[in-house]
Amino acid sequence: MLCLGILLVQLPLATHSVADEVLVAVASNFIEPMTEIAARFSEETGHQVNLASGASGRFVAQIRNGAPFQIFLSADQDRVSALIDSGHALAASRYTYATGALVLWSANAQRDITGLDALTDLDYRRLALANPALAPYGRAAVEVMTGRSLLDATRPRWVQGENIAQTFQFVSTGNAELGFVAASQVMDSGEIRQGSGWLIPQSYHSPIRQDAVLLSSAEGCAACQELLDYLRSGPSLQIITAAGYRQN
Repeated sequence: MLCLGILLVQLPLATHSVADEVLVAVASNFIEPMTEIAARFSEETGHQVNLASGASGRFVAQIRNGAPFQIFLSADQDRVSALIDSGHALAASRYTYATGALVLWSANAQRDITGLDALTDLDYRRLALANPALAPYGRAAVEVMTGRSLLDATRPRWVQGENIAQTFQFVSTGNAELGFVAASQVMDSGEIRQGSGWLIPQSYHSPIRQDAVLLSSAEGCAACQELLDYLRSGPSLQIITAAGYRQN
């Protein structure tokens, strides 16, 4: 049984004669595009895809403890490397499925965010970011602030989410006036779809490369390999790019 705090999304089974089920652990920042990709995959192949969304670090612990996932879509590369090193994932199957982008964002559409000046003004009480010890988007946010000498000035205002989904919740509910969130959470086809925000330039932080891998327990699973291949297909790449991810 999956532990509390993980959202399980079960996609309907299409009407095909031969079908399998695939259980995928998905980093919380990627659940929306993956839900769309998996639905299309199910429609085309008949395979049923079950998506569990949560923090990548928690998934690693669960996989090591025998959770029945077959594919892991991590928020970074380090956790995939850790699973490969421990024998829980297959090195030959790994690839980067998306490169994340970071946005300084507010739910308030009237707030003027055209750069990091929005942080130096200090006209806010709380700044949300994902815990940098647990989440790659949090590490990227710290890199951005360190590189612009903003760390000491902003640190007293930090509120940290366990993952980028919780961080987004802090800002979207107004509990934090500003926050570093994933572009996929607030952008659609290159535009901020709600609130106000500024897309952080790629040069401000290390690339947020997100890797996919087939878990060792699923070796030989044909449907799993089909899904991994489909994730690299043209239709999937269009969905990924539209969701705010950068080209690898």
